[in-house]
Amino acid sequence: MHKTKTIMRKFFLGVIIVLNGIRCFPHLIFYFLHRNKPVIKADARRWLKMMNKNHKLPFGFIYLMVFYTQFRNLFYYRIGSNNILLNLLCPRMSTLTIATREIGEGLYIPHGFSTTIGATSIGKNCSINHNVTIGTYGEKPRPVILDNVIINAGAAIFGNITIGNNVIIGANATVNTNIPDNCTVFPPPSKIMKWARISNNDSPLTEDNSTVIKKDD
Repeated sequence: MHKTKTIMRKFFLGVIIVLNGIRCFPHLIFYFLHRNKPVIKADARRWLKMMNKNHKLPFGFIYLMVFYTQFRNLFYYRIGSNNILLNLLCPRMSTLTIATREIGEGLYIPHGFSTTIGATSIGKNCSINHNVTIGTYGEKPRPVILDNVIINAGAAIFGNITIGNNVIIGANATVNTNIPDNCTVFPPPSKIMKWARISNNDSPLTEDNSTVIKKDD
């Protein structure tokens, strides 16, 4: 029974991909003919590997274009296109902004929600999670991110800094200084603030006779 379900699942997935291959026909033309084809293929292979998918290209490329809107953003970045027809057929993710001059192959964006990627350059095989902001203040230089960097959810990286090779930026970390190779950046630990309620008999009342709250020592 389980084997039958697996076969049926693969069959229906294949049908969906084939049908959407028609919708993605213009994208396939860019995929096969664009000068950045090697980089696009490297991106697709890494995404499929990270997702534990065994789809072969170009079938895997269509799979990513159909089911992962954030991959579409990366693809449009690679071909340097804001083509209305392409975006109409496969709309990009509106909450993901890629505004980086140079990005190495294999950039992986698992979610892309509320993410701004505004570095000077990004190396090979980097991963950027959701709610990440990479940029700077005004016209100041932007960060340079080297190879194999993992940036976890909620991180903010800004300023004229360099993030070294094989660095991991922890969730919700704020980074505005250079990070050497092979390091992990942890965010500040959370602080527990306990508050005590004071009865109105023991403390002055506010004008609206409300209870005053103060922090425990």
